[in-house]
Amino acid sequence: MTATAPRQDVRPPLRPPHRPRHRLLTLLIVVLLIAVPGGYLVRSAFQSRDSGEDKERKAAATNLTYGWPSKVQRTVYDVPLPSKSSHYAFYEANSWQTSSLYVQFRLPEKRLDDFLDDVGTSESALRDGKVTISGKHAQKVGWDLGKEGHEYAGTVFRQKKNQPDVAITVDRSYKGMPRVYVVSTVKF
Repeated sequence: MTATAPRQDVRPPLRPPHRPRHRLLTLLIVVLLIAVPGGYLVRSAFQSRDSGEDKERKAAATNLTYGWPSKVQRTVYDVPLPSKSSHYAFYEANSWQTSSLYVQFRLPEKRLDDFLDDVGTSESALRDGKVTISGKHAQKVGWDLGKEGHEYAGTVFRQKKNQPDVAITVDRSYKGMPRVYVVSTVKF
């Protein structure tokens, strides 16, 4: 008999050890690359929708809206709103030929000249007893200008053709905090 060498079992090579850390790392990468941007996308969609609803609500307004007009409106219509003032309300009316911004607010008497200067006129331009906002414009937003016992002063600041005309009426009946009414009209 021939002696054979002891036979060794041939085993298949062992698999590399299981590494669960790679699965956690993969999951983390998926969350960071997909879920987070997806969440931001959903959030921005809701914000955009809310913004559209606000614009729709403002466009559908048929009377004064309490609050500040947007910065774009203030710039287009040349109506700077002074600090230290209160009781803001505005309304914008648009048509093919003209657009108007109606604004009312109250401010301290000593700030009135600053406001008029920012518009491009001065307190010396105000004419006592004069209401410069037409009855048609006042009626559109429910202003009752020209009441008995009120002290009105007004001016109209006319600008170049492409810039708005700004009619300002100040009711000085409220001592220390006059009420200011502004109608700025742009013609196309």
